[in-house]
Amino acid sequence: MRKFFLILFFFLIGSAMIIKLSGNEHIYRTLAMTIFRFQMGPQIDELEDFPSRQIAAGNPEPWPVSAHFGSAKPLPDFLNKAISYKTTALVLIQNDSLLYEQYFDGYDKDRVSNSFSMAKSFTSLLIGKAIQEGLIKDIDAPIGQYLQDFKNAPYDKISIRHLLTMSSGLDFKESYGSLFGWPAKAYYGTDVNATVYNAPKLYEPGTIYEYKGGDTQLLGMILAEVIKPKKVSEYASELWRKIGAESNAFWSLDSENGMEKVSCCYYANARDFARFGKLLLQKGKWNNEQLIDSNFIEASIKPGNNLTKAGNTNTEYGFQWWLLNYKGKTVWYARGIKGQYLFCLPNENLILVRLGHFRAEKKGDEIPQDVFDYLDLALSTQ
Repeated sequence: MRKFFLILFFFLIGSAMIIKLSGNEHIYRTLAMTIFRFQMGPQIDELEDFPSRQIAAGNPEPWPVSAHFGSAKPLPDFLNKAISYKTTALVLIQNDSLLYEQYFDGYDKDRVSNSFSMAKSFTSLLIGKAIQEGLIKDIDAPIGQYLQDFKNAPYDKISIRHLLTMSSGLDFKESYGSLFGWPAKAYYGTDVNATVYNAPKLYEPGTIYEYKGGDTQLLGMILAEVIKPKKVSEYASELWRKIGAESNAFWSLDSENGMEKVSCCYYANARDFARFGKLLLQKGKWNNEQLIDSNFIEASIKPGNNLTKAGNTNTEYGFQWWLLNYKGKTVWYARGIKGQYLFCLPNENLILVRLGHFRAEKKGDEIPQDVFDYLDLALSTQ
């Protein structure tokens, strides 16, 4: 028995040293928040597990209630699907009025939860705000103008546009199933900016579209540079107040007084998430005030001029917004890994927000099937 504990002791000490020397100390928090909680991966209600900054609301502008509110009756099959994916919120807004709303699993209109990768789209809007205010003058300028560590080869040809279109050509090891992948290091680690340095170059910038959070984090780092001494959350608060948010939001940080994890971790409620959709539909305007550069919005909802890894033309992604044509309808949307969705249907002037714990299974780059289920709901309730 003594020999066993001695072996175990040296094994643990050796493992700790390897983790320390390899720069993978995020593993401790990863295991503590997943395996030791009997969970697989991050959850939507982990705001209290990380430091965060408040994104303050101002004078609220509640959504008007449509005269047709309550007339929409989703089919039982759809509700069964929504429940099976552990949906927490469904909010449908058309012509700037609340048309349908339902909450599940003890959630309500005020409860905030994690947006996950929807935050990438919101970060893009903040870049558009910085352009509107003259803080960023040229998205085709090399990012080395803002980030000293990216002034030299092989990073010197990467532009802000390349980051917006996920075509930096850098390899951030975007593996969601690995303890050592970029998502785990960025989410559970204590220095999110450190995860983007020294990434190997795979492709020439601007040629290949490849979805990866490291490109978004670089956008956040550029944003942090141009808005100094403000923090990203403070800058987001300026927009949040302008668009009439009813509740405070929160952005998780990598450490106390650290950096916002801009590729994920923006916490808000469904009604307030919908405001980003209205801002997109109105080409960056709110109450007749241009908050986001309109040309930037127009570019955001067009596919990047690049190819997929398979050699096909990219038709699904713009400036950190997903793009889709469904049943002849134009759809712009933000999405998160647990089935967080913000859909915008411009021709119908319609916004749908879905929040929850799970999404449909998908293989590779295919679109999760539940995307189409929620769009069917939106189109059936007009």
